[in-house]
Amino acid sequence: MKYISKIIALLVAVHVTTAAADERPDIVLIVADNLGNGDLSCYGCPDINTPNIDRIAAQGVRFTNFYSNGPECSPTRTALMTGRYQQRIPGLECALGTGNVGRYDDAIALAEQHNLGLLPQENVLIPLLNQRGYTTVGLGKWHLGYEKHLLPPHHGFDYFLAALGGTVDYFYHNEPTGEHVLYENHTQVRRDKYLTDLITDGGVEFLKKQPGDKPIFLYLPYNAPSAPFQHPDIKPDRPKVSHKWDSKDWQKGDRATLRLIVERLDHGVGKIVETLKSTGRAEKTLLIFCSDNGAYPVAASNAPYRGHASELFEGGIHVACMARWPGKLPVGVVDVRPTLTFDLTASVLAAAGCEHRSDRPLDGVDVLGNIAAGKSPEPRTLFWRARRADRTWKAVRKDQLKYVWRKDDDGLSEYLFDLGKDPGESNNVIGTFDPEASALKQELAEWEVAMKPSGN
Repeated sequence: MKYISKIIALLVAVHVTTAAADERPDIVLIVADNLGNGDLSCYGCPDINTPNIDRIAAQGVRFTNFYSNGPECSPTRTALMTGRYQQRIPGLECALGTGNVGRYDDAIALAEQHNLGLLPQENVLIPLLNQRGYTTVGLGKWHLGYEKHLLPPHHGFDYFLAALGGTVDYFYHNEPTGEHVLYENHTQVRRDKYLTDLITDGGVEFLKKQPGDKPIFLYLPYNAPSAPFQHPDIKPDRPKVSHKWDSKDWQKGDRATLRLIVERLDHGVGKIVETLKSTGRAEKTLLIFCSDNGAYPVAASNAPYRGHASELFEGGIHVACMARWPGKLPVGVVDVRPTLTFDLTASVLAAAGCEHRSDRPLDGVDVLGNIAAGKSPEPRTLFWRARRADRTWKAVRKDQLKYVWRKDDDGLSEYLFDLGKDPGESNNVIGTFDPEASALKQELAEWEVAMKPSGN
């Protein structure tokens, strides 16, 4: 009888384990690059049509107080991969410069040591998904290190077609210096296709080839709609190259071209969604769309917010985000809770049933799990810091109040905004609410002390 009881117990355990494995959702995470809050139809854009992205929002949850962890690419992507504030890791508070250039003291020192970027041991998201049996694939913008030992395969990706840098020619896949930066896993490769379409088509091919009995994590960090502003259907005779870095040259563009770039991105999202349906995965897929930060003020719009990418005014960090998860998330909900990029990391890991690493505790919150469970948001304070050369921005948001500290060549400036009354940050009330500003400054100072690099 004891032997039979053990067999029954073993069979029950196997059944429970199998059931848990079968409950692992497929996960598709789409990240746009420098997409302004005001450039999607579902966020009020009047002149750009984005029906496929809008449909994700309509069929799930659309966030209206979603923030990127940083006002630039590399910091936000660091937070996404680690689930933690990027300030815990040296050198990643600013976007990596073209050709692996460090842009402030810590980053400069790491670049000289050929170690600037996200170290694989800091990546929490991909290794934990691998441990849960996920096939992990990425196509698109990496921007977390040019060095060979920092490429995506070392982070656990089963496959990655990566544009290594921050600003890449859509057709020729080179940086402004002329360096070709398209890599397939460890190897530099050439592809003859508009980069948005290359990412989309690779994602579609992957989805069609994968067996349905193994969960997938598909990461699609598009470079669109970032500069340079290149018409999707008109390939120039030669690459857009500036041997002397000139951001103004690469940032030149008009609204009509930006519209085409965003709409091609939306078309790509539509193809991914249709492939999920045709492969029978749609109803078991957690699908997330967001932007890595706000847009630069060329042809894009961060409306109704002040400021732009690289700043900590709302226009630099208040971005679009939405998620669809049939049977789990409610449909057609607009959620107003303040949320950060690394909350998506916590949500993905929770959805996949991953165990957390005790040596790298998450800073993010399982916001999607909380919404699925009908939990009300708990009060929280959000923090930012962004460095570049001698310029530093800091910010903290608690409830509706946001304090911003900026030091640059013009000196020191401080701001306090009541976002409930003034989401566009047009009225600096720091003189009116000095006690509140002092309290936020104190919390910000304590947070900075707590942000120690891992292992220290």
